Amino acid sequence: MVRILVGREPSHLVLDLEPVEVGLLASLAAQVADFVAPDADVDPLVALVGLDPTAQTPVDPAMRRLFPDAYGDDPDASARFRRFTERDLRERKRAAALVVLDAVTQVDPDEGGSVAFDGEALDSWLAFLTDARLTLGTRVGVSDDNHDELTALPQEDPRSGMYAVYHWLTYLQDATVSGLLGDS
Repeated sequence: MVRILVGREPSHLVLDLEPVEVGLLASLAAQVADFVAPDADVDPLVALVGLDPTAQTPVDPAMRRLFPDAYGDDPDASARFRRFTERDLRERKRAAALVVLDAVTQVDPDEGGSVAFDGEALDSWLAFLTDARLTLGTRVGVSDDNHDELTALPQEDPRSGMYAVYHWLTYLQDATVSGLLGDS
């Protein structure tokens, strides 16, 4: 099981990971990085400036959860805002996942071990946990009212494993934030 150590220094975190946790985090980080990656087939100048003239409200529910409309009551304003912000937001989410991927791939996947995050890397860790939880939670259908139902899913239900991972990520996020706030 993962062990989270929050250092006495502000914004310092050390995770002791079992081999299965190393593999799971590496897989999740790679999947999130791929999922949120901006469109590569865009004019290089447009990409350099950070615009995305073709950005639209996503059809995929998980993608909509990660990139919601900025103005729920004004589709035109939301579309304009999305064109100017979504590419950068996608790049930042992808970069955060890649920071986590890089950190966990430094750990021996057969032995497990420790990974440390501080400063901006810690911000990336927390951003990645949020994005991974939002994506999985949307896929599984997590709501405020159905945690007991999801916990009781039979193992043969494909949502069961995804909910277990969601629950584990929730633990990681809660323990990290609690540790950083001095609540642990």
